[in-house]
Amino acid sequence: MPLHVASRRRTTLGRDFPDALILDVTSRGAEPWVRLSPFYPHGGIPVPGHPDRTSQSVEGVWQALKVFADEQEDFTKLDVTTMKGLKRTVRRLGPPLGHRLGGRLLGYEQARRLVYLPTYRWMSDHRAPELVAELRELSEHRTVVLLDYTINGDVADLSTPLSHAALIAQHIRES
Repeated sequence: MPLHVASRRRTTLGRDFPDALILDVTSRGAEPWVRLSPFYPHGGIPVPGHPDRTSQSVEGVWQALKVFADEQEDFTKLDVTTMKGLKRTVRRLGPPLGHRLGGRLLGYEQARRLVYLPTYRWMSDHRAPELVAELRELSEHRTVVLLDYTINGDVADLSTPLSHAALIAQHIRES
């Protein structure tokens, strides 16, 4: 059976996916699926380039390593457990310069590949493997739609944020 990714904002889900199991995997989703959100505070998530640090969430890693012209990394983001107050915005800090990995400043696509993808994969493999297995099982028997705010599963497409739901679907399809 197919596994789809759709926008949480889509108004035609019921019509487009009749009889599908629709699961919101965003930070606004219900338990247990909210645990697949990059904002979810699992704790103990390794921070790439910092073997002495861990994060509560994947998003904490992503935001902590972001560098702006007027503000360097913000390691306080690693400790956020509320799923709120994680974002470091262009409006407040100006355009981001990249993400720092060790001593290198990575561009956006490279940061996705070297920071976000391995961090999210580690979380799904070590903090939510039972949910990934359940999704695999469910999608073998019926159509499943994973809801996210974006549907971009192409790491190289920098025009829109990367969809963690698309990453989950890719992982399940590949395994």
